[in-house]
Amino acid sequence: MAQRSSANGRRSRHKPARMDIHAVARRARVSIATVSRTINHIPSVDPELANRVREAIRELNYFPNTQARALVSGRSRLLGLIVSEITNPFFPELIQGFEDVAVEHGYEILISSTNYDPERMSLCIRRILERKAEGVAVMTFGIEEPLLDQLAEREVPLVFVDVGPDRPGVSVLRVDYQHGIRQGVQHLAALGHRDIAFVTGPPRLHSAQSRRTAFRRSLQECGIPVDERWIVEGDHMMEGGMAAAERLLGGKRPPTAIMCSNDMTALGVLHTAYRVGLRVPADLSVIGFDNIHMTEMMIPPLTSIQMSRLELARAAVSALRAHVERSSPKREYRIDTQLVVRESTGVPRRAKIRLPRGNRRKAKSAAPPANGIAGI
Repeated sequence: MAQRSSANGRRSRHKPARMDIHAVARRARVSIATVSRTINHIPSVDPELANRVREAIRELNYFPNTQARALVSGRSRLLGLIVSEITNPFFPELIQGFEDVAVEHGYEILISSTNYDPERMSLCIRRILERKAEGVAVMTFGIEEPLLDQLAEREVPLVFVDVGPDRPGVSVLRVDYQHGIRQGVQHLAALGHRDIAFVTGPPRLHSAQSRRTAFRRSLQECGIPVDERWIVEGDHMMEGGMAAAERLLGGKRPPTAIMCSNDMTALGVLHTAYRVGLRVPADLSVIGFDNIHMTEMMIPPLTSIQMSRLELARAAVSALRAHVERSSPKREYRIDTQLVVRESTGVPRRAKIRLPRGNRRKAKSAAPPANGIAGI
């Protein structure tokens, strides 16, 4: 296409229209102030006008400047999310749900992972405070005292899991561990299991303590004696599950079923069972906790106790929004648990287990059984 020549002989180029709040206001036929209030989610904007503004934003493919919005409104519309171990598949699923719900309500999120490291925890807090987060969900399943103190000093709204301080601006998500674990123990007892072991999580985590307590109580409710030798400490990682299973399965009278404090531990138990030649569930039944997505893909698929990441995310965002927007925040939110039965549990039978002598961590290889745990 030929270009027009200007009066001075130079060719002019058509400049694209400037894409800013003024263009949105012209397209929506509203004032700039109405556009600004709509973008900043001010509830007093007339719904019809707000719809016109949002439609104009979509048509023009306009991206508001979040920093400018924060300067104008005095709000960052940013929520912090702190997790303990981002490599655990439970947490990415939780993060995805948290972001989906937050974005749905006009918030952005800032994610930090402490990895159980106090120095890293301090850096997480600093990043969140520097970005002026309006609220923080601490999803580490245990109170981190230094973190709490630094955030509480600045009156940042907080959400904790299981336990939190009784102070203004703090809500707690109470997970009903007892219900799901009771269902798991009752399921094993109904199948005929009486020799049931439990691999715990790190004792410093309140969630791990609660799951261990729920297991003991559930055994007692079913009339099954609690054998402390079959309650073994793990670390919520697959390697901890492998080591715990070697201890449990190496005794003269091993358990016929093992419940685990989380799914990663259960995957480690499954791995060890495969290495020592046990078939699951013919020789050993296994139950996990969390019901992460990969449990469905195991061979056999893992029976697990579901703790919904989406339910946790929705409750956390709802609690923070209630504090930030001053809309009668609740102190507590209940999170349910539910047993999901798959193929890793069955009727018990005694199997002869042969662990290698000496170093039990180097378990003897065995040919993969028909329903074994190949590929873990």
